[in-house]
Amino acid sequence: MHKVQLSYLLTPERGKDALIRNPMMDMLHAVSEQGSISKAARALDLSYRHVWGSLKDWEQALGRSLIVWDKGQRARLTEFGAKLLWAERQAQARLAPQIEALRGDIERAFATAFDDSTHVLTLYASHDAALSALREQASQRGLHLDIRFMGSVDAIAALNAGRCMMAGFHVRDQPQRHSAAAQTYRSLLKPGLHKLIGFAHRQQGLIVAKNNPLQIEGLADVAQPGMRYVNRPEGTGTRVLLDDLLAEAGLSPADLQGYGTLEPSHTAVAQAVASGAADAGLGIEAAAREKGLGFVPLAQERYHLVCLKSELPTAQVQALLKELQGGEWQATLDRLPGYSGALAQSGKVLSLRAALPWWSYRREKRDDGSAHAAG
Repeated sequence: MHKVQLSYLLTPERGKDALIRNPMMDMLHAVSEQGSISKAARALDLSYRHVWGSLKDWEQALGRSLIVWDKGQRARLTEFGAKLLWAERQAQARLAPQIEALRGDIERAFATAFDDSTHVLTLYASHDAALSALREQASQRGLHLDIRFMGSVDAIAALNAGRCMMAGFHVRDQPQRHSAAAQTYRSLLKPGLHKLIGFAHRQQGLIVAKNNPLQIEGLADVAQPGMRYVNRPEGTGTRVLLDDLLAEAGLSPADLQGYGTLEPSHTAVAQAVASGAADAGLGIEAAAREKGLGFVPLAQERYHLVCLKSELPTAQVQALLKELQGGEWQATLDRLPGYSGALAQSGKVLSLRAALPWWSYRREKRDDGSAHAAG
């Protein structure tokens, strides 16, 4: 069976003929109507050589003849060529409402590009329920967030590589200097180069079965024999948090049966617990409540947005700051389980050194007696 590829043109005005144009069908129709290749070429405002060569190429590609090429005779379609043209007309007529709706959707999408009052901001970010809510809310005011969910580490790396304008990641409310989070993010974020923007304050904890029948209260319980854990991939902020929590509890990854069992998002972790495939997994409360599951809080987190300092004055970033600073966004956060609008610092530009105190700038003396900053 031959396959169909669709394409479209962006033009000031719509054509008045078929909803979806195909150059081969246009040529077959012109030959059928005009009775010669040369007249068909003139009707299409194309050269004879172009039309003749294109028809020959399509015949070779399809393995069938399209035109009866008798010298001195009126050009006409073969039976196969005529059936092709008939099939295309039937499809156009039958699918006209769907094609028209698709064309309208595409036109509305492109209208954004021509509207100077709207903005598009590309954001690579760790999976988060609040970001999905922000995307919906901001779009109503002309700020369109092109969000791609991925691990925190990959998101910041994408920002540093210039693949996005902003990245989203999360760390504990009071991050420690020697934590796994510090080791992970210290090399990726640089004071003077990056700017932090407050976004959300949320709880992470263990997603467990409804009513917590196994009476799980912490990671020590999950480390008991027979317990099944489901993890997040390496490079995600939740995996970094887990490694810190394990170290603080005096546990190692080997103590968790299922440490190597991975799910791509908080929602997927909740689904694994809901389906009975796992007894617990670290995730956000919103994901647990959405599935009707239990939740054991373990850590308070701040979800930060980060951009290059040079991007802070741009129209897209300023539009985002305005949205985050509005009272409606704080109310939205308060409605999400496990989130706090009052603690979020949403839309505030934060000091990287103050929010993430992982860089030590103590003064040390050189051998010659002069001072320098040690990192």
